[in-house]
This record gives sequence, C-alpha cells and structure tokens, in this order.
Amino acid sequence: MTVTRTPGLPLVENGLLISTNPASGAEAGRLPVADEAAVAAAVRRAKEAAAWWVALGFDGRKVRLLRWRAVLARRVEELAALTRLETGKPESDAIVEASAAIEHIDWAARNARRVLGARRVKSRLMLIEHTGHLEYQPYGVIGVIGPWNYPILTPIGSISGALAAGNTVVFKPSEYSPAVGQWLVDTFAEVVPERPVMRAVHGLGEAGAALCRAGVDKIAFTGSTATGKRVMAACAETLTPVVIEAGGKDAMIVDADADLAAAAEAAVWGGMTNAGQTCIGIERVYAVAPVYDAFVRAVTEKAAALRTGEDIGPITMPGQVDVIRRHIDDALDRGGRAVLGGKDAVRPPYVAPTVLLDVPEDSAAVREETFGPTLTITKVADADEAVEKANAVRYGLGGAVFGKANAIRIARRLRTGMVAVNSALTFVGMAGLPFGGVGDSGFGRIHGDDGLREFARAKAVTVRRAPSLLPSMTFERTPAQVRQIIRTIRLRYGRRP
Repeated sequence: MTVTRTPGLPLVENGLLISTNPASGAEAGRLPVADEAAVAAAVRRAKEAAAWWVALGFDGRKVRLLRWRAVLARRVEELAALTRLETGKPESDAIVEASAAIEHIDWAARNARRVLGARRVKSRLMLIEHTGHLEYQPYGVIGVIGPWNYPILTPIGSISGALAAGNTVVFKPSEYSPAVGQWLVDTFAEVVPERPVMRAVHGLGEAGAALCRAGVDKIAFTGSTATGKRVMAACAETLTPVVIEAGGKDAMIVDADADLAAAAEAAVWGGMTNAGQTCIGIERVYAVAPVYDAFVRAVTEKAAALRTGEDIGPITMPGQVDVIRRHIDDALDRGGRAVLGGKDAVRPPYVAPTVLLDVPEDSAAVREETFGPTLTITKVADADEAVEKANAVRYGLGGAVFGKANAIRIARRLRTGMVAVNSALTFVGMAGLPFGGVGDSGFGRIHGDDGLREFARAKAVTVRRAPSLLPSMTFERTPAQVRQIIRTIRLRYGRRP
C-alpha cells in the first residue's frame, strides 16, 4: 500500500529520513539518519576498505566499475522510475540523466590508467644525472555531498572519478533524494560485495557537516554557493581539501547570424528542463537587436507549448518557490514585462514557464540564481555588450553562444568554466571534458582528465642514475664547480631569444 504524506520539507521520524514526492506526497523511501558517530564509523570502514581497493590496481577497478555501469544500463528504467517518484521530474529526463551518468562511469574506468598512471618526466640540465618520475596516488576516502536536482549524474561525476583513481567513497545524498542515492550505493555493492568501498550516510545538514569533520581525505560538494562556503569553513578546520561545484546564473548570447529556431529551442530547453532546477541552466539571454524580436517570438511560442505537470515537473524544494516568486515579482514591479507566465505562473508546487523582457540588470532576476523555469531576454546592441552583461554577475559556471562567424570567439570571452556553441548544456554530458566554474560557482573540476586528477595526489620521485656533472645540491661542491655552473648556465640560457 502506498503511504501518502503532505509534500514539504524532508521528515525525520523515529530516526528515519522519510522521502516524499514534492507534488503528490507519495513516499519514496525511508533511510536511517546517521548521527555524528555513525558518519565517523562509515568513514572508518571506508578507510579499512581503501587498501584493498587500491591493491586491485587500475585494471581490477576498471572491471568492477564496468560491471556497475552494466547494472545501471540494464536497470535504467527502474532507476528513472525511482527518480521520478522521489523528485517529480519527468521519467524521460531521468533516463537521459542516468544515461549520461553511465557514460561517465565508462569513461572514468577506461581512462584512469592513461591519466593517472606512473610516467617518466624529462630531466633538465642542472639535474641531468637524475630521472624524474610522476605518479598519482589516491587520497584515501572521498566524501561526496550530492544535490537533489540531478541525484544520479552529478554525484556519479565525482564518485566515478574518485573510485577510478583508487579512493573509497562515503556518499551523503541530498535529504530530498536519499532513496536514489541509496539505490546507487546498493547496486555498486552488488558488483563489489567484498569490501564497503562505497557507503551512504543520510540526514539533513548536520550529516553533511559531520562528514566534513569525520576524517575524510577530500570533499566533493555540489550545491548552493552559501552551503559551499559552510562546507569550506568546516573543512578548513582540518585543512581537508575540497571541490566546490556551486550555483550558476548562466547566460546565452544570440548573435546576428544565429539560427534563431535552434537558438530558441536551446534557450527553452536550457532554461526550463528539470523545471529550471539546473545549476548550468540558461537563466539569462542577450540577443542582438537585429534578431531580438524574432527570437523572443520563437522562444515564447516554444515555451508556451510546454505542459506544466508533464514537461515541467514540480519545484522540489518548497522554499525555492518563494525565491522564484520574489524574482518574478521584483522584475515586474521594476518595469519588466512578462510575455509568458508571470506572477500567476507560481502555483506551488509548480511554476509555469515564464519569459520576462525589459528586466533591469540590477534586479534579482538577473543577478541571483532563480532555479526555476524562467528566462529573462535582453536586447543588446552587439556581441560586445552581450559579453559585458553576461560577465557582470558573481557566478561563472556555464553558458551558451549561438552564431556562425564569431561564435567561438565570443565563447572564449565568457568568464565561465564551460560554454556550449550552438547548443545548450551539452558540455555536462561529454565525459572527456572538465566540469566546474569560477567565482561564486566554485572551483576544482570533475569529469575528464582534470576531474580524475582532482581525486589523486601528484607525487614526484627523482632517481639518481649517474654521478653529478655539475654538483649543485651538496655542501661538497667546490669553487671551480660553481664557476662551471655559471659558465654552463650562461652558455645555455644567456642568449637573447
């Protein structure tokens, strides 16, 4: 029998975190809340498993990660159905999310040796008698604090890199999506039953704070900028390194030679998929004057065709509805106008697609992360003005540019960690590319070569292979040898380029 509860904040009852659908209140799962002692115990067990996991080597870990990938692929519909039950997002969106996560696991498993394997580094003149070697060693235990908006793809970006690099993982899913997080941990345990290589701990913010202080060797956090700062503060107490993937206020630039139909479709998808609850979602659009009117018409037409409750799911966090309402109200009260949606679009737990024009650049709808299915579209004189306005916010996560002749040059000028040209959000699905931002969007990277290196320490080793021709690093060097060093350096490096 399905138990129905009132949608709202996560409920803790008798030591259990009860997860419910944000629209219907249907129960998705009950997970034990981990107190500080339980979190510490999970980290200890992960540390005990780390030596075994490292000893498997790249090949042994690859086999197990590919087995996990296969389980997820075979059961992708089951995972998508659970994600829809718990978060309310359309099942088709959950399938796309899970599919991208599966590709990230596959890439990390297949590329870890290439990226992190030991290699020789060429010697330089002053130490020519030594060989240089570089290797990457795992940190040990990685604490992953995941978000609720993409509860499969986002944590797996960190988890797959951490595991492939040889670390064990303690995963704290969002309190809004614990059932999906536990499902991922349980399926991994099916293919790696020998040791607790990946474990889950559940709870509210206190559980995340406990994980930061429980002796993990690094934290990978995804969430709001404000929470990211609290995570950093907690980790600073023990100099625990962190990767922070925080909020965004991503912009799209539409140049005069853009394919307007494609740009409009991408703006609507990029801004309103997952009900706009996407850190790399398009929230602002800057369209140059010659195409502005036609672009607005195309966006409005496409967004109006979306069905709230089907294409557009519920707002998962009840408190976010108030943020979205505040941004829409502020935009309209300050002279903006809604060509679609508006104040009446906010009908908790849903927000209907909203397109806003003539919104002041200093308004909340332009400066702050909205995290809802809204777009502001602003007319600009040219691409230079568009870039200036796009770069004028604190965030710098992703972005998009539509155009032909100058699109790539425009993209390079955006102060972001990622940008898509003639598409939107696509960089998140490309496993070989790093993912992360600058400014209030955080720092560090997941995905790609840089993401794998994020979960391993670079270790340098030198090995003497011959006597020193130019003894430098010794108290036994003679004045004659120092003069020879001077002559050699001048001969080698003293010429003007």
